[in-house]
Amino acid sequence: MFVIGTAGHVDHGKSTLIKALTDIDPDRLREEKERGMTIDLGFAWLRLPSGREVSIVDVPGHERFIKNMLAGVGGIDVALLVVAADEGIMPQTEEHLAILDLLQVSRGVVALTKSDLADADWLALVREDVQNRLLSTTLADAPVIPVSAVTGAGLADLLAALDHLLDRTTPRRDVGRPRLSIDRAFTVAGFGTVVTGTLIDGKLHVGQDVDIIPVGRQGRPLRSRVRGLQTHKTKEEIAYPGSRVAINLATIEVDDLRRGDVVTTPGWLEPTMLIDVRLRLIKSLSQPIAHNTPVTVHTGAAECEARVSLLQADELAPGETAWAQLRLERPLAVVRGDFFIIRSPNTTLGGGQIIDAHARRHRRFHQQVIATMETMAQGTPEEVLLQTLDAQPPQELGAIAEKSGQTLADVQRLIAQLAVKNQVIVFDDDRAPLTARSLVSSLVGWNEFVERVKQTLAAYHRQFPLRQGMPQEELKSRLALSTRVFTASLERLLVDRVVATHGSLVHLPDHQVHFTAQQQAAVERFFAQLARSPYTPPGRAEITALLGDEMLNALIDQGRLIKVSEDVLFAADAYHAMLDGVIARIKAQGRTNVADVRDLFNTSRKYAIAFLEHLDQQRVTRRDGDDRVLGENAPGP
Repeated sequence: MFVIGTAGHVDHGKSTLIKALTDIDPDRLREEKERGMTIDLGFAWLRLPSGREVSIVDVPGHERFIKNMLAGVGGIDVALLVVAADEGIMPQTEEHLAILDLLQVSRGVVALTKSDLADADWLALVREDVQNRLLSTTLADAPVIPVSAVTGAGLADLLAALDHLLDRTTPRRDVGRPRLSIDRAFTVAGFGTVVTGTLIDGKLHVGQDVDIIPVGRQGRPLRSRVRGLQTHKTKEEIAYPGSRVAINLATIEVDDLRRGDVVTTPGWLEPTMLIDVRLRLIKSLSQPIAHNTPVTVHTGAAECEARVSLLQADELAPGETAWAQLRLERPLAVVRGDFFIIRSPNTTLGGGQIIDAHARRHRRFHQQVIATMETMAQGTPEEVLLQTLDAQPPQELGAIAEKSGQTLADVQRLIAQLAVKNQVIVFDDDRAPLTARSLVSSLVGWNEFVERVKQTLAAYHRQFPLRQGMPQEELKSRLALSTRVFTASLERLLVDRVVATHGSLVHLPDHQVHFTAQQQAAVERFFAQLARSPYTPPGRAEITALLGDEMLNALIDQGRLIKVSEDVLFAADAYHAMLDGVIARIKAQGRTNVADVRDLFNTSRKYAIAFLEHLDQQRVTRRDGDDRVLGENAPGP
């Protein structure tokens, strides 16, 4: 199914034309009917002469409602540009035409409405003027058809022209990632919350779980379920890409939603705050825009405040194109390839296409950054895929497909080809088929990730020279990796001997703990003190006062001190002497107890209890009443 969107100046007859074509009044609001002017989006549908049914989005033409117009024009396949024959091209005609050009809407028809109010000579002049104005836009080949909603003249020709255009229009692709940008949300008695929009990139079906992105009030997507689907007021079990769809959502309140939120399947679409774009300014601007200019970004049905970071210049002149980043004030749910418009505050400035929906902040005036963006915009599918993978840790194929704007099947095929060329690393079993969950990295991306790991650990070793290594959880957090990606990456890092582990700690292979001469002297004095009363050592607080936390923890990591409780630590030789003595006593007597251990080592009850409870935790001993017997981990004869 296709969507036709109107465009044109206020009071040029867009809504009247739609009603004449469809017998549906797209002005649904009472204020619109009272004022005789479209304020918000209107919707209708019709069956063309070929039998093809199409949706129509009617947008407001008044300059004050351009942002509402933008919420509807982003998902159209064909533009129906309306120009009143008695007035010709007007300011909002120009602005709407500029917006269609920026959004690269290349299929359209111009309807010269109110043609019954113009004589033949005037009509010919207006028609020629419109055709000349279209020459420098994406609608250069659009036919211009005089019509009258009052007399019906030209309506059949207009419908035939739309049919002919749609014969040559490629249906919306299905890449298995459905997205519907919400342009209306309301409550229907007995059903609950209903949202509408144009569905792109995939199918939805009744009963399907969906997320509403960017985020819910708790900072995460709102989870819902599709209770029902309608297209053109007809119930459907499945909604297809390109359809205007109404979705009845379960367990969602209208107040939780905003225009521009995206309904999609769970687990793949991540909101973003920074996007790379190819930005073009419209020619009619009176002045250039400067780096860091505040703007309003419109994409899909969403709008968001942002700042423009120009990467190649300090300002961009009207009509010029440049690489830029948009720093968003709030998260948006967008993907690579989406189009956008920028305005400030009531003027359309320009627009373009998103090249990277999850960009990193770039250095300005850096040639490598520009080269990378050029590849993302114009490269072959293989080049785009490698660019998506470069300078990134391993990623799942599903995420790679989303970022590169390609289907999962295409990405699977390309990854298989690149793996043969040794340009990518597949972290799963080589014999297993690639799936959306398969972890992949480019060779360049992996090498850069390895350097990042080494630098992170080296900095940690410099900061904490007496620690054996960094806890795995801390390294995972610093690298901002999921558990699955971290585990797979660590396995390969260990195989490649990039890192080594010591229990749950990760360190560089050549890292060793060395005490300074002063520290070593303090350690020797401490162990000499322990040797004088090995079974009644000082508590942890006293040891910390003598050595400090870092030296204490280093001795524990090295196994020279063994912690049996939070406050009790024994020198290793004393600990093993006590362990051997307790096991020997139990083997000789069948059991032992606190008093027995206290007397055996001439220690206090405090230390005997701490030691035996430690052995219980290690399952070397097992409590039997007030006594201890050998546990399952006790050494054999």
